[in-house]
Amino acid sequence: MATLHILSHSPFGDDRFASCLRLLKAGDGLLLTGDACNALRGGSSACEALERLGSEIGVFGLQEDVQARALNAFPARVESVDYAGFVELCCRYDRTNSWL
Repeated sequence: MATLHILSHSPFGDDRFASCLRLLKAGDGLLLTGDACNALRGGSSACEALERLGSEIGVFGLQEDVQARALNAFPARVESVDYAGFVELCCRYDRTNSWL
């Protein structure tokens, strides 16, 4: 069963980001919201970790949060989604896991 993992905390504050990446498997998705979007900052260790993920894992960034952090350039494999896209992702995957 494919899972959409939703992260909202900075990848630099604790180990949630690294723990989530370790649990991702083929067919899963990762949605970055809030401060988790800071993982998209080019040159950061978090961004490099995202770039190393296999192509069978979907990576998404919530458009409003990406824009709020002035992240204009991020890995091409990251798909920007609006709130309607967020809802669609929740319906697309068998289950969701919010990393609170």
